[in-house]
Amino acid sequence: MKDDPIEHVLDDLMRLDDILACMVARRNMISVMPSGEGFKPEVNQIWDVIKRAMDDVFAVIREYSGAGLGEMEFRLQDYEVLFYVFPDTENALVAIVPALANKGLLEVEMENARREILKAMETPKTKSTVSKKTDEIVVNA
Repeated sequence: MKDDPIEHVLDDLMRLDDILACMVARRNMISVMPSGEGFKPEVNQIWDVIKRAMDDVFAVIREYSGAGLGEMEFRLQDYEVLFYVFPDTENALVAIVPALANKGLLEVEMENARREILKAMETPKTKSTVSKKTDEIVVNA
């Protein structure tokens, strides 16, 4: 999708050295991925296993997001998968990082990205303006 603000946020996350992959996802579905080349090559070798584990985590997210679940993570082999849940939804901002990554910095970046995405989700995609000129109505969309 052109000019998708969520894609822009994901593209910014992918510029960080320790982010190997990121997406907005829910169980069995990736909603938005970065617009660039996608995942870094390291993730491709383990993607199938990570994807199956992610689906199991989304079952937990579905169950507890309404109760205030905000973050989850799991470690699989040499990788960690971070989930930043969007409040009261079954969706999350997901990032795959090396197991030994500096999570302090990543947590700040992920939380900022989650907030930007929430703001983008709340902003209407098109804004219509209506103005009246003499006897005609002009609509700009």
